[in-house]
Amino acid sequence: MTKNNKKIRKAIVLTADKFEDMEVFYPVFRLMEAGWKVDVAAPEKKKIHGENGYPLMPDLAFSKVKPDSYELLIIPGGSPDGAPAVVRKNKKAQAIARSFFKKKKPVGSLCHGPWTLVSADVIRGRRLTSYWYDGVPEDIKKAGGIWEDKEVVVDRNLVTSRYPMDLPSFMREV
Repeated sequence: MTKNNKKIRKAIVLTADKFEDMEVFYPVFRLMEAGWKVDVAAPEKKKIHGENGYPLMPDLAFSKVKPDSYELLIIPGGSPDGAPAVVRKNKKAQAIARSFFKKKKPVGSLCHGPWTLVSADVIRGRRLTSYWYDGVPEDIKKAGGIWEDKEVVVDRNLVTSRYPMDLPSFMREV
């Protein structure tokens, strides 16, 4: 895909119903402003809603995502019983994350989003951050990750942040 003879970069966002609104929309809009084509994927291609009620129609279901078609993966968070709990348990979402790590493509995740990376078993020996509570830091450590309490942590192709107030720092690094 080209625009003015320039390759259009593509990003995929993995989320589900009850996502953290700002953690989905802010990266999507910032990437679009920078000229990226951004697709949002969910377990099914049906309308989902953010925790604050904003609706979103995913572009595709997880089962239709072809990781090789994308250069960047974003895994936002939400409350522990919302989107992050659903995404982390989804085998296709885990496979997508593993594909990005295997090919050393950029991955950005924030808040409870790193739970998917824990479930995909891709963070052993990696530095990252997340939301402070709900067992996320403990799960990261159990999976062999090195948890740090910083607004943004960059470890090779992985960029992580703690919560919506870190989004400017997160997107600067992404």
